[in-house]
Amino acid sequence: MGIKKFTQEVIKEGRRVRWPKRDVLIPSIIVVVVVAALMGLILMGEDFVGKKLIDTLKDAFNR
Repeated sequence: MGIKKFTQEVIKEGRRVRWPKRDVLIPSIIVVVVVAALMGLILMGEDFVGKKLIDTLKDAFNR
């Protein structure tokens, strides 16, 4: 299969897809962005706590 035929098939399949309406799409995008931001904050907090714990353990065993 050549690249030209592959591209034509992809375009043909893309036209058959039922794409979501704007009133469904926008809230979904907002939910994804909010959840991703919250997960990023949670992971950042866990990283901070882990670093503090490791630094505390290093100081305790270096004495």
